[in-house]
Amino acid sequence: LTIFNEEIPEHERGTYKALGHPSTIAYLQKLGVNCLELLPIHEFMTEPAIKARGRQNHWGYNALAFSSPHRGYAASDDPIAELKEAVRNLHEAGIEVVLDVVYNHTAEGGPGGPTLHFRGIDNKGFYRRSSGDHYEDFTGCGNNVDTRRTWVVRMIIDSLLFWTEVIGVDGFRFDLATALARNEFGIETHSALMTAIIAEPLLRSRKLIVEPWDIGGYALGDF
Repeated sequence: LTIFNEEIPEHERGTYKALGHPSTIAYLQKLGVNCLELLPIHEFMTEPAIKARGRQNHWGYNALAFSSPHRGYAASDDPIAELKEAVRNLHEAGIEVVLDVVYNHTAEGGPGGPTLHFRGIDNKGFYRRSSGDHYEDFTGCGNNVDTRRTWVVRMIIDSLLFWTEVIGVDGFRFDLATALARNEFGIETHSALMTAIIAEPLLRSRKLIVEPWDIGGYALGDF
């Protein structure tokens, strides 16, 4: 969005600061944009197989920490303050901000993947399993976060509240939402997580967008 913008200092391009820069906002207003959706900006990492090929994940769909703004997108040592200012500047210009959020899996990948965060905290409790050490994987990314667990639901709700209350975003687009809405028998669009989101007054008032499929099913219109 900002890499070729000569009005922004080069070391600030591609950052939260550049996102909220007056020239960026003027460009969006010229296009008539009144709502901006960002690809995932929670802390993420490059998958080992991709890194081994000398490449880098620029998309953000490999979440490491759900409630931490990605430091690689910060021009300063305070990514939270920088991002808050960018969102505030966009709001002042009449532009809403929606985040693409990836709660369906983590960067740990399959059973042979690295132990980085949730696997080290509670491997058996955090991921869906079909049996023993075999992960269920409706995401195609090696694991599926188990949103049937009450503490997992609470963690995701707390994360959504962080982005809403602290950062000030206006809504969320849930990546592979059906992977978040599965019970033992299949897709349950009124799952524990979806019910908890709607039951939270602040979240209920946000824009909520679901991607209605995963590699195991399709639920367009069912939400």
